[in-house]
Amino acid sequence: MERATLRLAGLSGADHEKVPWVNHLVTAVRGQVGLEHGVVLPVWDALRRGEAETLGMLAQKSASGSIRFEVPEGRAATTAARAGRTAVARGIRTIDRQRAVRDRLIRRHGDPRQRPWIYLIVATGDIMEDIPQAQAAAREGADIIAVIRSTGQSLLDYVPEGATREGFAGTYATQENFRLMRAALDETSRELGRYIRLTNYASGLCMPEIATLAGLERLDMMLNDSMYGILFRDINPIRTFVDQRFSRQIHARAGIIINTGEDNYLTTADAVEAAHTVTVSQLLNEYFAKEAGLEDWQLGLGHAFEINPDLPDSFRLELAHALLARQLFPDAPLKWMPPTKHMTGDVFRGYLLDGFFNLAGAMTGQGILLVGMMTEAVVTPFLSDRDLALQNVRYVLSAAGGLTEDFHPPRDGFIQTRARAVLDDAVRLLETIADDTRGRGSAYPQPLLAAIADGTFGLMRRPPTAGKGLEGVCRKAPGYVNPAIDLLESGPAGVTSSRTTQGRSAR
Repeated sequence: MERATLRLAGLSGADHEKVPWVNHLVTAVRGQVGLEHGVVLPVWDALRRGEAETLGMLAQKSASGSIRFEVPEGRAATTAARAGRTAVARGIRTIDRQRAVRDRLIRRHGDPRQRPWIYLIVATGDIMEDIPQAQAAAREGADIIAVIRSTGQSLLDYVPEGATREGFAGTYATQENFRLMRAALDETSRELGRYIRLTNYASGLCMPEIATLAGLERLDMMLNDSMYGILFRDINPIRTFVDQRFSRQIHARAGIIINTGEDNYLTTADAVEAAHTVTVSQLLNEYFAKEAGLEDWQLGLGHAFEINPDLPDSFRLELAHALLARQLFPDAPLKWMPPTKHMTGDVFRGYLLDGFFNLAGAMTGQGILLVGMMTEAVVTPFLSDRDLALQNVRYVLSAAGGLTEDFHPPRDGFIQTRARAVLDDAVRLLETIADDTRGRGSAYPQPLLAAIADGTFGLMRRPPTAGKGLEGVCRKAPGYVNPAIDLLESGPAGVTSSRTTQGRSAR
């Protein structure tokens, strides 16, 4: 959060070893006076005292240990807080301008005519190779391009700098990579006459920073789950919940649609037995998102087509789960994920499964359809696999895209009965979490943390006293100052028309 605040104030760049200056500056402040009061007071007090002429120079000098930081009091604290607020406000205004640009481009180029939007992953590791592949995918019908991150980036406690050309099963999320891809897709949007959206990942140890960079560079969607980092990356739960709130405040301000990660639960837990935990996570994600200022049209809540296809009535079960999500969140652009867990390498079987997945999405009115490929989870798909997958999606949506108007399963039939059973289980689980009065001591300060520690979600046990990034968590002092939070909670000026425009297009 503190590093993200400095990025909003304009601090960027890295040293010769590519360690970002925001890391150097926060580390220096923390080492001398701690982070309990935030970085704004000690940093802008040091600038006031003439320790350096600019924020960038202060960060560089702090890396060599030549800056003396202190937490100011009285008039000095007021002056530092005011100066910090002025600097951070410039970054917030940039995010506001980028949101206005998006709205203007959507009005000019138009949105995709059909729903769901077609979401396709592009990631070679080389941003310069990603760009032509992303543009080709858009020409073949993709509405959203997701640049998946390099393996393990979520566990890096810094954001890499500059354009990157060597990633592992993905491309590093950096500000420059964001800028390059956004510019390329703007060019393709003009060519195609429809606005192409760009997605990346705001998760992991740098969730607030990456969300901030996404807002500054006008990304349109970000993967951002309230518990994913806890469960699947073993990041400290408290740090994750703190970071997700700040990042979602940024997303709310920037008009970014978030994608949550419930599909991941079904890679570790059975998709039938654990279906209710997906619903509970969706409800929690909705609550945390709205508490941070996001609106319904920004909630790309996740779920997935991951029931074992050998199970009798598997497709009917998938329809029940998808329809339940659609009815629980009628105004949210739900993100429907393709089969991966039960892909075997039989490309013909895989192509058929993806067709059924696409059909379920059309029948239940999903908002965002991630393109499944027949070699998914087996090998890295070829470009030809992507082309065939897009043909599959286009055929199903053309032939059956209106089925959501006609598909109304009988109240006491198999599908409705299954959906009610999953919802009942979800409600019982939420009641169990809320009513948990077992004595757990100070290590479990509230019931949700206790439930996560017990392995309730995705069968992962994550106590709040452990996990990666725990050393970055501290309790705020009474005089804590962070103008970014104040500015984000005050709400953007003149954003009503923007929300109305995007909300209308989402509906």
